[in-house]
Amino acid sequence: MLRLSLIALVVASLLAGCGKSSPDKKASPAAEAASAASLLVSAEDVQTLGVSAYASGPVITGSIQPERRADLRAELQAIVLQVYKENGERVKRGDLLVRLDDTAIRDTVQSADESARAASQSFEQAERQYQRLKTLQAQGMSSIQAMEDAEIRRNNAQSDLVAARARVATARQQQQRTEVRAPFDGVVSDRKVSPGDSAQIGKELIKVMDPASMRFEGLVSADRMSELKLAQVVYFRVNGYPQVDFQGKVRRIAQAANANTRQVEVLVDFAGAQQPGVAGLYAEGRVQTNSVSALMVADSALVREGDKSFVWRVDGGKVAKTPVNLGARDDRQGLYVVTSGVKQGDRILRSPTSTLLDGQRVELSKTAVSAAGTPSPAKGLTTTTGAPAAGSTTSGSTTSGSTAAPLPVLPVASAASAQ
Repeated sequence: MLRLSLIALVVASLLAGCGKSSPDKKASPAAEAASAASLLVSAEDVQTLGVSAYASGPVITGSIQPERRADLRAELQAIVLQVYKENGERVKRGDLLVRLDDTAIRDTVQSADESARAASQSFEQAERQYQRLKTLQAQGMSSIQAMEDAEIRRNNAQSDLVAARARVATARQQQQRTEVRAPFDGVVSDRKVSPGDSAQIGKELIKVMDPASMRFEGLVSADRMSELKLAQVVYFRVNGYPQVDFQGKVRRIAQAANANTRQVEVLVDFAGAQQPGVAGLYAEGRVQTNSVSALMVADSALVREGDKSFVWRVDGGKVAKTPVNLGARDDRQGLYVVTSGVKQGDRILRSPTSTLLDGQRVELSKTAVSAAGTPSPAKGLTTTTGAPAAGSTTSGSTTSGSTAAPLPVLPVASAASAQ
């Protein structure tokens, strides 16, 4: 009997426990948003959407290269004696960069000089003999044959003298080639040899470039080549200069596509004095073939969930998580085109945080209200810029003998980063 009573008591207890509502039951999102504290935002936190123009056209990728560059190579086989310039050093036209061993060349020059001197003496002697026989023949004291033989010897000596002088010029030219000099004003971009290296004919010794002659050598897909024209504006960015937007104009369009990539080469000149001083940097941009007007949103204002994008729209004193469809991206401004979801004049948060709730109340500071053109905050919300003293009167409600709690401020990033 006692056992049956205990069993009945346990069953009754379980039934009573099942009938009670759990205290830990999670509230609905709407209830959480309604119970959450209002957020205070300033004018810098809110962006009013408007129509703006962005450049549209084919993408161009490539690198920054100097127009004036020289790969100086060895023109004879010799040993490198000295290298006078290092990478990055500025040079003037005619400056000595590399000296090669000219020991054997000096001997050749000396031998050629001696041969030229001997040929000159032989020619002078043959010339005197010819003039003497010419005078004797005029007086009838010498035969014509003797005079003609002297003339032939004079001509042969003259030919030998010309050949000897040519050998001297060739030897001196070879000696000059042992001194590698800068062909123009610029900087040394790449030193290939060191003292003691053996330089074969055609070996690279040193590279010189003119940093003032930089240009953008890019490639454009052949599918978009019909949109390209000379003098079109190109906006692009260069690796190593993240905060600089460069601008240029198309100077030349290649008439043959690249055999490997099937892309068309385009040369772009820099517009203005601002240009990078380092060659070989990767660059990417867009050729402006036309300008399109559309709603633009900064990447910092977007919230991404998988392949979907949202913005937090401020409307009626609340924030609403609004889905949007994105279009093309303007690489120059870093903005996305919004095709649907919001309209011109909507206000969105520039840099929303992950703690926001859909439908959460929001308070605009006085500066935000004036900037947005709103005469007063939404009805029923308390506008507070600080903690008012006890007994003070706030907009929308009057409290007596109590202190209003300060509203939390929405943490946002710098407004300049969203521009």
